[in-house]
Formats: sequence, structure tokens, C-alpha cells
Amino acid sequence: MATTSDIRNGLCIHYNHDIYKIIEFLHVKPGKGPAFVRTKMKSVTTGKVIDNTFSAGHKIEEVRVETHKFQFLYPEGDTYHFMNVEDYNQITLQKETIDAAEFLKEGNVVTVLINSEDQAPLSVDMPASVILEVTHTEPGVKGNTATNATKPATVETGARVNVPLFINEGDKIKIETAKGTYKERIKE
Repeated sequence: MATTSDIRNGLCIHYNHDIYKIIEFLHVKPGKGPAFVRTKMKSVTTGKVIDNTFSAGHKIEEVRVETHKFQFLYPEGDTYHFMNVEDYNQITLQKETIDAAEFLKEGNVVTVLINSEDQAPLSVDMPASVILEVTHTEPGVKGNTATNATKPATVETGARVNVPLFINEGDKIKIETAKGTYKERIKE
């Protein structure tokens, strides 16, 4: 049993007959009244995100997890196939368990959280950023670059991202997977 002082990002806990992963948390000590922890949790089975407040010292049931590196092989409908990079075992996961699945490119290596008790995969942590090639975007209009103007672009995985006007088709860009936003253009 853990307490609210053990709460951290990425912690998996049993809550309401389900397993939730802590996405965000904030310890709050008001001037009047007891301290509490405000959390944002994501269900690993349904992908639903809920807000919850735990009072200080509240007991929480922690789920023991292992992390393993898996390489993304290919998508098949809403099912995604991965291979363990250490022992080459393959697993399939539903799209809902993957954060930012639209940025997954064949060959990407991700971290998979696995429940130690029953060896069931819980969730997939994407790398902080991915490099993808722009496959379609409208040409930028000359003279329209004085402000931070953006335009929509489609990358090789099919995801749509807003990019600056100077980005052209064929450019490689770095995308922050947590927010799904453009970071920078990659020179080769």
C-alpha cells in the first residue's frame, strides 16, 4: 500500500475496480484545512481521463509494473503490432492504449508498461518527440511571414499538424508527441 505522498507521474494504481495511470498531480496545502492531492488519471483499459482529489495520507493500491522497449511493426485496423527488442516476442495492442498513436511510424521504439502480476500490457509511452516527413501541405504565401502564421500539413503517418509557412512537402519535422505540435525543421 502506498500513500498520497508516493504519487508521481506515470504511477499506476487500482481505483474504482480499474487500473489508472497518473498523468498529472499537484500537492495542495491550503492555509486552512487539511492538505490534499489533485490528480488527473487515465484509465489504461478505456483511455478515459478523470480528475480526482485524494486527501493527504489516503492509502492507494499501487500496481507493480515493468517497462520494456518494444519496436512498432505495423498497424492492422485498430490493432497495433509490437515486438520486444530483447526477446523478439510480439504483442498486439488496441489503439486506445497508445498515447498519440497517429505519430507512430513503423520501426519506432516505444516503452510499454506491463503489469507484473499477469504480464498484461497496460499502456504505451511514446518518445518525447518524433521525426516525420511532410507528405502534403499548401505552399506558403510570400510576404505573409511577418507574424507566426501557420498552415496545416499532413505527415507520413497521416496525422495533421500545424506548421510554419516555410515548411514544404518533403521536409522532415520534429513533432512533440505529448501536445501533437511542431517543434522544429530537421536539416539533413
